[in-house]
Amino acid sequence: MRRRRHDTSAPSPAPVRDRRATADRRDDAARRHLDTILDGVFRPRRWAARLAYGLGLQAGRPVVVQEHALDVERPAGAPPLRVAFATDFHAGATTDERVLRAAAETLAALQPDVLLLGGDFVSVRARDIHALAPLLARIPAPLGRYGVWGNHDLRSNRPEVARALEEAGVRLLDNERVTLGAPHGDVTVFGLDDPICGEPEGALLDGASGVRLLLMHAPDGLLAAGDRHFDLAVCGHTHGGQVVLPGGFIPYLPHGELSRTYPVGEYEVEAAAPRRLIVSRGIGCSTVPVRAGCDAEVHLITVAGGAAPTP
Repeated sequence: MRRRRHDTSAPSPAPVRDRRATADRRDDAARRHLDTILDGVFRPRRWAARLAYGLGLQAGRPVVVQEHALDVERPAGAPPLRVAFATDFHAGATTDERVLRAAAETLAALQPDVLLLGGDFVSVRARDIHALAPLLARIPAPLGRYGVWGNHDLRSNRPEVARALEEAGVRLLDNERVTLGAPHGDVTVFGLDDPICGEPEGALLDGASGVRLLLMHAPDGLLAAGDRHFDLAVCGHTHGGQVVLPGGFIPYLPHGELSRTYPVGEYEVEAAAPRRLIVSRGIGCSTVPVRAGCDAEVHLITVAGGAAPTP
């Protein structure tokens, strides 16, 4: 995975950020209208996703596993923590259900201690969550399954999505944090609301200690976090472009102030202390049922380390 350095310690002035946020929400509303129209075209018998899958254009055979190591200060004797991360399932008319099954099976095979889910569980219609939630329920994660909202989820019938995920054992962190159980009580997961359609609260990170894992839907979550410390942030939203042309050119990325800055891969985000960011290509397809040059992927992060040396 690529690792690049970027500085977010001096964000844009508030009026500029407000204008950009307004523009992003306006673009999201226009995209929602387009998605709804295309969903009506693609939904009958799920013909478009089935055809694309048959032609190899859903990029979920197999789902790629990206492995990462996070070495941080931890209590002496703490065992490695296996964190699985997946995002942007986009259950619905643009993603073949075989891709969702392959992703869930791949995640289960990783045998994670904890499962993190980056939102956009559905693409347009909330009822499509019922094709995905049972698959997530079968992924063993003894320390919990945690998710955050994506902008597509917030466009849909939010209560229906929430109920299905809760029944599947997925706890949605809506500007909430949770400390993992023993023997990983030094690790806290912080879940931010979607930065496009929601209201992420970066102050959630204030006063925290130990290992800090920041779960968010889109790179713009960094704007809410500001210069607050985290050890690793994970997100999606960009799909890595979903369609990538020869030479690596990405013709389109979803709206967001930082989508072009952090389109896909692994980055070092400049701050007073080292911070790392993983932006995933995700699993499903949005708007059109095609992935090209941009394989579906999930992530396995091993959190390890030892006690700080004695001065």
